[in-house]
Amino acid sequence: MLGRGVDQILPTPSDPRLFEPVVRSALEYVKLAEHQHGAIPRPVAFEYVWGEALSELESIRPTARIINLETAITTSGDPWSDKEIHYRMHPANIPCLKVAGIDCCVLANNHVLDWGRTGLDETLATLHRAGIQTAGAGHDEKEAASPSVTTTSTATRILVYGFAVRTSGVPRNWRARRGRPGVNLLENLSPGVATNIGRRISGDRRSGDIVVASLHWGGNWGYEVSKTERDFAHRLIDTAGVDVVHGHSSHHVKGIEVYERKVILYGCGDLLSDYEGISGYEAFRGDLALMYFPTLESDSGDLLGLGMVPTQTRRLRINRAFPDDTRWLAQRMNRECTKFGTGVTQASGHTLMLEWER
Repeated sequence: MLGRGVDQILPTPSDPRLFEPVVRSALEYVKLAEHQHGAIPRPVAFEYVWGEALSELESIRPTARIINLETAITTSGDPWSDKEIHYRMHPANIPCLKVAGIDCCVLANNHVLDWGRTGLDETLATLHRAGIQTAGAGHDEKEAASPSVTTTSTATRILVYGFAVRTSGVPRNWRARRGRPGVNLLENLSPGVATNIGRRISGDRRSGDIVVASLHWGGNWGYEVSKTERDFAHRLIDTAGVDVVHGHSSHHVKGIEVYERKVILYGCGDLLSDYEGISGYEAFRGDLALMYFPTLESDSGDLLGLGMVPTQTRRLRINRAFPDDTRWLAQRMNRECTKFGTGVTQASGHTLMLEWER
């Protein structure tokens, strides 16, 4: 989440004025973070917010770098009237995404239209000019439902589809329609919806493609994965041929399942946000997150391994988690993963590895 407080420390901050019930300036979120962990220099370089994540990316060199981007990128001053929270990053700060080598931004979430359809149009234009692909939102329903396509050095294509689910707080009238910008919104998680997704994927897919379904679903807090969500994830694999289910919306990590040799990330947590110093949900440790690095068999898309790098947000920057925090994450992940027949072990250094019955 590169908007609001994070945007304020970047070289070209947006107008800090907010329309929230309590906080009226994005600078207040910077002050909260500074009160928690110390002063933040301003402006920071574009690399700053990624912190130690950049060295992890350089070391692992993933084939594709995919994120849920939970902010508009716009100069629009017209907030969506029926929402209390509005995120935006100034378009001039787009190098912040470029410096991390992001290939695809999934935009199917409950903040991409915070500054109206004009803000979404500018978000799409800014990302595309920067050579960054998008999924899950578009100028009309066709574009919103279309996948991003990344071709690897071995000619394997990675197709990413983005979906927003009403349970994550996405307004119904954000749905993209013919001639109207919006998000690729799923009204429900029924078998019929999964079947329709499968038809779409089968029409786009070529032999050897890897398919990622990226879903913004569920609430911000709580570890429960509903039977409806789990059944839908299974149907995406069984009937739609999805290889990776990439779930997000929860502000903390959730359990992981391996189903039919495919990985399901039910909730990835927030890799970066401006919630530092906000009280009320400390037990969930939303400051801790994971960078997920799945290794897939290129022909089948089956999961071969999943390494996860524990991180912590400090001073609006991604840092490696301290050893005690890494142990806390491992314990919490084991507690939640046990429900799905998986677990984690700590490898050499600070990396966690997923374990499952193969």
